[in-house]
Amino acid sequence: MISQWHLRAAFAQRLSDMYGREVPAYTTLVDVSREVNEDVLRDRGADAERLGSIGRVTAERHGAIRVGTPEELRQVARVFGALGMRPVGFYDLREAAASAVPVVSTAFRPVDGEELARNPFRVFTSLLTPADPRFFDPDLRARLETFLDGRELFPPELLDLADRAEGAGELSEADAERFLHLAVRAFELSPEPVDQAWYRTLERVSAVAADIGGVRSTHINHLTPRVLDIDELYRRMTERGIEMIDTIQGPPRWQGPDVLLRQTSFRALAEPRALRTPDGSVISGALRVRFGEVEARGIALSRTGRARYDRLLARVDEAAAGLPRTDRDRLARDLWAQEIPDSEQGLAAQGLAHFTYHVAPGRPRDGSRPPAGLGDLLEQGWIRAEPLVYEDFLPRSAAGIFQSNLSEEGSRNNDRQGAAYDSAWLSGVLGRDVLDPFDLYEEQQHRSLAQVTRELGLDGTPV
Repeated sequence: MISQWHLRAAFAQRLSDMYGREVPAYTTLVDVSREVNEDVLRDRGADAERLGSIGRVTAERHGAIRVGTPEELRQVARVFGALGMRPVGFYDLREAAASAVPVVSTAFRPVDGEELARNPFRVFTSLLTPADPRFFDPDLRARLETFLDGRELFPPELLDLADRAEGAGELSEADAERFLHLAVRAFELSPEPVDQAWYRTLERVSAVAADIGGVRSTHINHLTPRVLDIDELYRRMTERGIEMIDTIQGPPRWQGPDVLLRQTSFRALAEPRALRTPDGSVISGALRVRFGEVEARGIALSRTGRARYDRLLARVDEAAAGLPRTDRDRLARDLWAQEIPDSEQGLAAQGLAHFTYHVAPGRPRDGSRPPAGLGDLLEQGWIRAEPLVYEDFLPRSAAGIFQSNLSEEGSRNNDRQGAAYDSAWLSGVLGRDVLDPFDLYEEQQHRSLAQVTRELGLDGTPV
């Protein structure tokens, strides 16, 4: 029998192989990421693996897909449920993007620490929002919903196998092979001709809307390896003649601990596609929708730390308006250094980031009582802190990547009131809870502190 995590690892690898065949520049991205990781590991030794073993980092991927209807999203949840992946986080890219990105999103991923260590595959999954009148007038909304209702993204056999895998936690070898074949095929780029006029109609609103609702299938929009030095990767990709987007999204590069998530990508490629013209003939054309992204993951910030990060972003936006990129980067680094502690111990002591805590081995037993505060326990060497990797996404960064790979901004009527979507709505659509990522990190941290409290005989949980 094949367990869920083995299914997940095999699916991630096969998806990566498929995407590399379809988008050769992605294979270059993976190769350069591996080279950079090997160099960083050689230069930094054990410190390079502070946020995950090199085996995990090398295997790590996240993908991104886009679907059009709540029913399609429910089916996606069944497919990823077979792989032990649950919906975590709600991301409203409509509000995070300056241009027209009419989607809300969640991420399917493992949530248990052991499962993440085995294979942390994630899929950032976006749902089109035809009901939002800022993007779609009533006529276009009706046409779009009719088109979407008439397609089938996932065959019934795949969904049946997915339900069995999720229910039992495993599949037989033969069923696992069939499931993997059907699942990978569901995310391949379809050779079916694209209705040129319909695609262009949606593209005038949003290239993202056209990519979702202008075709009769879905596909992997991008795949993302993890790298230990994203700035060095950006430089090496540029040297190889790969056109990268203008910026690295997320926190600035600085001398302190890596936190949250930094992302960049090569620009979306003009890929050959068959187009059906209004007179019914099929011509050769090109569409620019898919790209290769790369990420560097840091420590998960707490709610307090994340609020400080968001305030810093707003301050940078205000102070750097109109400045060249280099000046903006310098300003961001300066503000960051003023507001964020430059050590893991500082982050932990101020409650800005999440760690698991463990009683330090080999501490001399001199009869003294441990202090009550977390900062004192760390400073005096009673306990050690292990950082929790940020396993999730940043809506502004995701929107920035999407925007950087759009040829046009599309159209958006900000005089209209946007349709309301939130995490509770998405949970109802899925028929399963959309988990709060902060809750997941807090639970891991609290469990470790409870263990520390027991081992040291403290009167209460250290804070």
